[in-house]
Amino acid sequence: MAIVGRFFRLAVVLVLLVLMFGGGWVVGRLGLGSTVPTASLTDLERQFSDRMRNASLVGYFTVSGRSRREPEEDRYDISSVEKVADDRWRFNVRMRHGTFDITLPVVVPVKWVDDTPVVTLTDWTIPSLGTFTCRVLFHGDRYAGTWQHGPTGGLMYGRIEKQAQP
Repeated sequence: MAIVGRFFRLAVVLVLLVLMFGGGWVVGRLGLGSTVPTASLTDLERQFSDRMRNASLVGYFTVSGRSRREPEEDRYDISSVEKVADDRWRFNVRMRHGTFDITLPVVVPVKWVDDTPVVTLTDWTIPSLGTFTCRVLFHGDRYAGTWQHGPTGGLMYGRIEKQAQP
């Protein structure tokens, strides 16, 4: 009986450790609650963050292999974009296209090519959405890129518009 009790206590401790580790990993991966101080951002990073605050990506996406079909409308309403680590940025975004409508914080890698920020995902899992590969660049008041979600992929492009202030 004492062995069963010890085994049970050990199992509980192991489960708690796994939960604590898993919770810490999720918080770190999503960058929850932490941001890089604005004062430490470069001018380009600060301009990107300001440009994307209360902005909407309004455009279209295509699906490869669908010939002679018009691009479908796409919309991403962004309340803010915050740097959370060296090359990790949290997009607080509402994503809408078709019947799909979800709001969540998404932490993704952003690389800089000269003065151009580029979201670079390779087999990147976004909770509740799935696994994606994409390259999306932001330049002036436009964005463009490629996307892949499992066997389906295509192009995306559009305008960056400031949202009307209430």
